[in-house]
Amino acid sequence: MTKTQTKIFIVVAAAAAALAAALIAASQLGAHAGSAAPAPAALLGAGDTTSLLRGIPQHGTVLGDPKAPVTLVEYADLQCPYCAEWATTTLPVLVHDYVRAGRVKLVFRGLAFIGPDSGLALRSALAAASQGRLWQVVHLLYVNQGQENSGWVTDDLLRQVGASVPGLDGERMLNERRSSMVDSALDSAATAATNAGVTGTPTFEIGRTGGPLSHLQLASLDASAFRPAIDRLMQQ
Repeated sequence: MTKTQTKIFIVVAAAAAALAAALIAASQLGAHAGSAAPAPAALLGAGDTTSLLRGIPQHGTVLGDPKAPVTLVEYADLQCPYCAEWATTTLPVLVHDYVRAGRVKLVFRGLAFIGPDSGLALRSALAAASQGRLWQVVHLLYVNQGQENSGWVTDDLLRQVGASVPGLDGERMLNERRSSMVDSALDSAATAATNAGVTGTPTFEIGRTGGPLSHLQLASLDASAFRPAIDRLMQQ
């Protein structure tokens, strides 16, 4: 072998070795990427929920301006199909016409009448309250509501909820479900429901902010059924 042939052989061998090393590294990278847990997918209704509630202040279980002249309280079970109907059809109208304009603030008082899935969903939503995201979690659970007590409220679903709400730390939400803050919120809602004589969901109370609340008698769950009471209180 001549000197020229030897140099060519060394160059080719070095290039081949470099290529082999690159292929091995790429293969290892691909293996690590393939073994990583996939990020939870965004849930149905995630974009609409974000748009609906974007920019509206939240304080615990309260949605809207704390100084809004009218307070509307909702007693709800996250497995209740009628609550889901109200949340997906009427709530957006009330938010657009009253809450976003600073005229009404909404208060969520969650109950767990129906069964175990109700309690797990409710604890998760209340845990999100410390991050100012309760209403997003509640709305997404209604949009993706499963059959009652079928085991539909899973940690996987709740992680999807966490991934679907901008600004929400989903793992923190899951970890805080058994916190004293959540226990206190559950007790407070249960006491308020007992005092208000709530026997089913959804039930609503309404009144001037800071004043007494009255049971809201409704002919339907349509937005039009809420307007007379809200408009009357706004004029007081």
